[in-house]
Amino acid sequence: MRIISGRYKGLKLNGFKGEEVRPTADRVKESLFNILNTKVLNAKVCDLFCGSGNLGLECLSRGASAVYFNDLSKDSLAILSGNLKKLKGQEQYFVSNLSYESFLYSCNTQFDLIFIDAPYKCDYGERALKIIAERNLLALNGIVVYERDRSFEYKISDLTLYDERKYGKTYLSFFKQVD
Repeated sequence: MRIISGRYKGLKLNGFKGEEVRPTADRVKESLFNILNTKVLNAKVCDLFCGSGNLGLECLSRGASAVYFNDLSKDSLAILSGNLKKLKGQEQYFVSNLSYESFLYSCNTQFDLIFIDAPYKCDYGERALKIIAERNLLALNGIVVYERDRSFEYKISDLTLYDERKYGKTYLSFFKQVD
């Protein structure tokens, strides 16, 4: 795992041993950030199930104004902490160790980008989308990116699925506020 572009391009990130945690593959991440392109600069970002911080760190490298990292796993946050120490700049970031529900219900920030990379076998992602819509946590023209192992087939009030891409076994679903 590495940072693909920006001020920390090429920086190798600490990851997880074994197969329990599934970080976003570099080729999927590269495609994702090609799609997001100009949306990252000066964005307020939420990396909801952050794991090692792979996606949020990429955003910091590309000029996001702030990244909110959240994960329930203390092991994930230990790896994230090691990765954050590798950054040499004055990036603004916040780290919380809460369930995704607790984080979303306690948060009073609107985000330009929200990444949901929840465990595939759970319905946490769908529930997170509902809370994001219900609490109006997505800024005007903001985007939610939901990574999962299958196509998205549900309806979320106040959010619309406007794009979906498949990369091998990984699907990226893109949501915005309903117009």
